[in-house]
Amino acid sequence: MNFAVLVFPGSNCDIDCFMAVEDTIGQPVEYVWHTETDLSKYDCIIVPGGFSYGDYLRTGAIARFAPVMNALIQAAEQGKFVLGICNGFQILLESGLLPGAMLRNESLKFRCHAAMLQVENNSTPFTADYQQGELINIPIAHGEGNYYCDDATLAELKANNQIVFRYEAGSNPNGSVEDIAGICNKAGNVLGMMPHPERAVHELLGSADGKRMFTSILSTWREKHGAAVNS
Repeated sequence: MNFAVLVFPGSNCDIDCFMAVEDTIGQPVEYVWHTETDLSKYDCIIVPGGFSYGDYLRTGAIARFAPVMNALIQAAEQGKFVLGICNGFQILLESGLLPGAMLRNESLKFRCHAAMLQVENNSTPFTADYQQGELINIPIAHGEGNYYCDDATLAELKANNQIVFRYEAGSNPNGSVEDIAGICNKAGNVLGMMPHPERAVHELLGSADGKRMFTSILSTWREKHGAAVNS
């Protein structure tokens, strides 16, 4: 299975994502610069966190027009796995691959700490190795992670089981509507989340709960393609 980690000017979690893939599932992974126009060789594309293009205008607003985004949208339409983390989630929202928008944190402060998430949907390619309703420890690091959508969009997200992660009740760090921490598209192959699973792949980092996101991706892809899972 081939992974791509997109790199925009200002990305700063690209190395973390690259290493997480190598360390957790040992699959081929490459950095892909934002000027690339062909992602056909990759099975999963990770859009990492950071401050793409300095987060000028709005978070993700400039990155949305990078040349690689046309290829990313095409890959998503083809059913390939797309994972947007933090700034990557913001970019997916700006590109229209996911519905809604990001606002400043309610506190108007940058929040960087561990966060408890509840798994709301474990039937996606990214959450297959989690239990429904399980609480997992995944850190956050953002200033604009306050997810917002209108009532009609929220009703649609609920109806289609597109809410994948919520912050544990009573611990919403940013004011996101209904404690939403991560959502997927209707097809389930595109996931955006504010917390950083790539920073939670080993107990030495404070949590290994993010490791199963990467094992989920690999096991789902192998099942889909009929490939044998290595013991």
